[in-house]
Amino acid sequence: MNNSLEYDAVLMLEDGSKFHGTGFGKPSTVVGEVVFTTGMVGYTESLTDPSFGGQLLSFTYPLIGNYGVPDYSNCDEYSLPAHFESSKIQPSGVIVNELCTSPNHWSSTKTFDEWLKSEEITGISNIDTRSLTLKIRESGVMMGAISYDPNNSINPDSVLSNAKSYDTFEFFKNVSTPSPQTYGNSDDMIVILDFGVKNGILRNVLKRNYSATVVPYNYNLDQIMEYNPKGIIISNGPGDPQRCTDYLDTIKQICNSPIPTLGICLGHQLISLSLGASTYKLQYGHRGQNKSCKDLISGRSYVTSQNHGYAVDIDSLSKTDLKPWFVNLDDNSLEGVRHINHSCIAVQFHPEAHPGPYDTSYVFDEFFNMVVGDSN
Repeated sequence: MNNSLEYDAVLMLEDGSKFHGTGFGKPSTVVGEVVFTTGMVGYTESLTDPSFGGQLLSFTYPLIGNYGVPDYSNCDEYSLPAHFESSKIQPSGVIVNELCTSPNHWSSTKTFDEWLKSEEITGISNIDTRSLTLKIRESGVMMGAISYDPNNSINPDSVLSNAKSYDTFEFFKNVSTPSPQTYGNSDDMIVILDFGVKNGILRNVLKRNYSATVVPYNYNLDQIMEYNPKGIIISNGPGDPQRCTDYLDTIKQICNSPIPTLGICLGHQLISLSLGASTYKLQYGHRGQNKSCKDLISGRSYVTSQNHGYAVDIDSLSKTDLKPWFVNLDDNSLEGVRHINHSCIAVQFHPEAHPGPYDTSYVFDEFFNMVVGDSN
């Protein structure tokens, strides 16, 4: 920790710890749950991942911004932003060790700092992120605040005074689509129940020659069935899955139907909860692109991309019609389930990657094999 008075920003944790640093982005004070990601690349994808909604994201990789930020208008073959997972930065604040102000990449149109300024996001640099990460690993995730004041009138002791409990927030309501959105022009439709869907999931639907309709999180089964879906995806999203209990009846109906269903990240937790399992909060979560998981059916291990702070209790599956599919090789937590009716599967990690390895993209192949089989 550096207490140099020349610094104009401070990160304060709920345990009273203070990390003084240099502010960038929008001068402001922001509050959120402090989490870290271990990814070495992919900061544009990570920062636009809706699952980070409302958090203060710390990058363990020491240099951020070295390849700059491309433009949102740089789209892929599906007319989706090629290097972003949504249309804006999702965390409330950003924490880095060293901020690169002179990026070098052919696609860069602005610096990391300019990007945060343009979206009114607050950041802090020159932070000992290794020390911060060790603290979170030992003590668990905790609330924190970044206060950036160029006039150096920060009162660190008052920074957290207005903080609310993170667990009471329903961030998924802020990142879900307000109205149905359809992508693609195929007659074969996949409906995505949106708790904070990533563009990477849409890409995996579109590249298999299906259309995707993204519907709000509170759609019921009758509303979903109006689209005559060939399959349903329950998306990823931010926050505590137990804040979504009002929507579990719909998800249970989906899972117990013959419609092929895939849950991803938060979707995995919601499917499990809807069928009688329980969830718990991890001490510091799994966030990064280097998380090892084992497929219990094939016996093979894979490196996965992950972003979650909660997990499904594997022992609670005994009360459900779900069977374990994947487990985490670091802590043996549950990473995937299969329904005994063979029409519903779910994974805790991100098979679409973005950023991260594509080792487990075969999960989408399994889902679409179910879709094709159901159509025959």
